[in-house]
Amino acid sequence: MTELATMNAPATTPAAKPHLPDAAKVTQVTHWTDRLFSFRVERPQSLRFRSGEFVMIGLLGDTGKPLLRAYSIASPSWDDGLEFYSIKVPDGPLTSRLQHIAVGDEIILRPKPVGTLVHDALLPGKRIWFLATGTGLAPFASLMRDPETYEKYDQVIMMHTCREVAELEYGRQLVESLHDDPLIGEMVAGKLLYYPTTTREAFPHMGRVTDNLASGKVFQDLGLPPMDPATDRAMVCGSLAFNVDVKAILEGFGLREGANSDPQEYVVEKAFVGDGI
Repeated sequence: MTELATMNAPATTPAAKPHLPDAAKVTQVTHWTDRLFSFRVERPQSLRFRSGEFVMIGLLGDTGKPLLRAYSIASPSWDDGLEFYSIKVPDGPLTSRLQHIAVGDEIILRPKPVGTLVHDALLPGKRIWFLATGTGLAPFASLMRDPETYEKYDQVIMMHTCREVAELEYGRQLVESLHDDPLIGEMVAGKLLYYPTTTREAFPHMGRVTDNLASGKVFQDLGLPPMDPATDRAMVCGSLAFNVDVKAILEGFGLREGANSDPQEYVVEKAFVGDGI
């Protein structure tokens, strides 16, 4: 990108642009579909976060002011880099630019992680459900790679819905890689259940997360009993409409919404904007 390529020019050069505040250098970019991509950046040495949290990242706009939005960190807290998973919005103020970043470019990263999709916001339980649509998978990409998840729960169920099969590829490859992960491979075996579905393209499992929960299909397919507030915990990340619908279903099972300050049976990431900017 021309804009980013000139940011490290000497200050005495008339055409030079200021160095990005809170800059993080891009180390890897992967385009999964024409709508989805992931990227990694260097992790500031001072940055500490809990798996499942998000930070504000972005680029400088045409006016010189930062264009920022909340992005869940898709890498686990122990990783020496930071990974993000994003949608491409052609006319989005930020993502229309962000999708063109390349290795060596810099992004703005505000190192103040926050969020509700953390283990501390839930009461102890036996099973945890990760419920996501689209790029809402990102915080669970972090949590599925965290040993604490498998230390706290006997079963981890990842439900992820996209429109087309290709949009599931990031999650599929990540889940498959966990079994060979030297840190958590043995912990994952027999505990992680992956339930991807599509809504528009034929696939072994189809239908929205909400429909498969409400109808009981997911319980039948995985051989699990319905959710019980005594044993089940859930985390939710998707569009506003998705969050509202899932909350109603979870509360129908008797689960209560929690927060960092008030742990309960389920939590929702309200900062995530689904198909974003």
